[in-house]
Amino acid sequence: MTSRADRINRQRLEKLEGLYDRGVNPYPHRYRCSHTTEQAIALLKQIEENPTEEKAVEVSVAGRIMSHRPMGKVAFLDLRDGSGKIQIYCHRNILSEDSLKLLKKDLDIGDIVGASGKPVRTRSGEASIEVKELTMLAKSLQPLPEKWHGLSDIDTRYRQRYLDLIANTEARDIFLKRSQIITAIRQFLNQRGFIEAETPVLQPSAGGALAQPFITHQHALSRDLYLRIALELYLKRLIIGGFDRVYELGRIFRNEGLSTKHNPEFTMLETYQAYADYNDVMNMLEEMVCQVSRQVLGTDTVKFGDNTISFKPPWQRIELRQAIIEHAGIDFEEHPDAGSLRAKMAARGMEVDPEKGRGRLIDELLSTFVEPHLVQPTFLLHHPVDMSPLAKLKPDNEHLVERFEAFAGGMEIANAFTELNDPLEQRKRFIEQQKSRQAEGEIEEAVDEDFLLALEYGMPPTGGLGVGIDRLVMLLTGQTSIRQVILFPQLKEKSTRDKGERQES
Repeated sequence: MTSRADRINRQRLEKLEGLYDRGVNPYPHRYRCSHTTEQAIALLKQIEENPTEEKAVEVSVAGRIMSHRPMGKVAFLDLRDGSGKIQIYCHRNILSEDSLKLLKKDLDIGDIVGASGKPVRTRSGEASIEVKELTMLAKSLQPLPEKWHGLSDIDTRYRQRYLDLIANTEARDIFLKRSQIITAIRQFLNQRGFIEAETPVLQPSAGGALAQPFITHQHALSRDLYLRIALELYLKRLIIGGFDRVYELGRIFRNEGLSTKHNPEFTMLETYQAYADYNDVMNMLEEMVCQVSRQVLGTDTVKFGDNTISFKPPWQRIELRQAIIEHAGIDFEEHPDAGSLRAKMAARGMEVDPEKGRGRLIDELLSTFVEPHLVQPTFLLHHPVDMSPLAKLKPDNEHLVERFEAFAGGMEIANAFTELNDPLEQRKRFIEQQKSRQAEGEIEEAVDEDFLLALEYGMPPTGGLGVGIDRLVMLLTGQTSIRQVILFPQLKEKSTRDKGERQES
C-alpha cells in the first residue's frame, strides 16, 4: 500500500508535469525583485504616513509559500524571504489568467514564487500585496514535515538544517546573530590595527595544541598531511616576519569526541600582538566580548540557562591552583609528578587513566571540579608548565606560566599566553611534549622544525589569544548545545532503517 508521503510526492510531480504541459517553466533562470518583504512593508507604512505619496506604486517580491488560505474568490498566502514575511492577497478578478491557473491548480506550501502588485492593508489590518502576477520560481517536490510550524525533532533539525531554517524563525535568528558576532569581532580587531591573515589548513606537522589530528594523504608529493588543530604556529611566523598585530578566524579540526561543547570541526579566533603580554590580552578580550555583545544584542547582559551573565569588565581573576584547591581539595604543587597526583586523585575516589601525564590530570581536575562553577566570566591564571608548552614561565615561579583560560556559563571560551619566544627552550619543551604524548599512547608527531627555525630569527615579546567562536555564540544567543550554533554539525551516521525506508500505511 502506498504511503501518505509517496502520495503527496506523486501529486506534486503531477503538478510539475502539468506546468510543463502548459509551457510554464517551473524553474526559471531569474526573477527581478524590486523589494524584499521587509522593504515592501516599510514602503506601505511610508505611503500611509504620507497621504500625498503616490499610492499606485507596485512592488515585486519573492519567497517561499508558508501558508495558503483559500476563501472563495480570494486566497491569502504568506510569503517568506530572507528579510521576513508578508501576506499576499490574491483575488480572481485582479489576477492575470495565467496567475489564476497557477493559484488554482499548481501551488503547494513550500513552493517558491514571485508576486507583483500593489502594497495594501487588508480589513484585518495586515500589511499585504494585492497581487496581479504570480510566477512559479521553484516547485517544491517534498512536503514540509508534519507540524513544521514548530519543527522540534532535534535529529531532523540538525541533519536537515534547511528545514529547521524554514520552520523555525528562532533558528534563523541564531545564525543571523552568529554572522553579526563574527562581523563585530572583525571590526573590533581591525579598528585596533590587527591584520587578518589566512594560514594553511593542510600542514606537515600538527602543532599549536594538544589534540588528536585528522590525517590525509597528498598524492602529488606522496606524503601525509594533517588538518590543522590550531592556527598558532603560522600566525607566529607572521609576527616574526614583521606583522605586529595579526589574527585569523578559521576552521580547526580535532579528531576527538562529540558533546554539547565539542564538535570535531569548529571555528577559532586567534590573535597575536607583538610587545604585549597576557595581561594586555586579558584586557582586550573582556573589552571585545562586552563590546560585541552590546553591538549585536544591545546589552552586555545575557540569559544563559537559569543564570544571567554580565560581560561588563572587569571579569574576575582567580589563580588556577587556588580554584582547584577550593573545589577539588587537591594542591597540585604538592604533587610534582604524575604518579603522586594520580594517587591523590584515586584517594579522592576518582577513576584515573594510568597513562595520563601530570598536565592532563590537572586539566581533568579543572574540568571536573572547577569549570561547572565558573558561570560569570572568569580568568583562571597561571597554569603549570606541564600544560603549556608554548607559554613563557612566570618570572617568580619556574613551575608556572603566564597563561589564562577564560570561562563563562560553565565552559571554557578562550585561552591565552605570554608566548614563549626562546627558540632553545621551545625546542626542549617540544621534545618533552613529544615524549609525554608517546608515553600516553598517542600519535608521535614530528617537531615542527620550520617553526623552530623561524623562531631562531627572533620573535618579539608577544601576547597570543585563542577564542572558541562557537562557544561564544552559544553564550550570546543562550544556546546550551554547540550543535545549535553550527549550521551543519557532525552527527553519528543514521542506521539503514533511518536513512530512507518509508513505512507503508
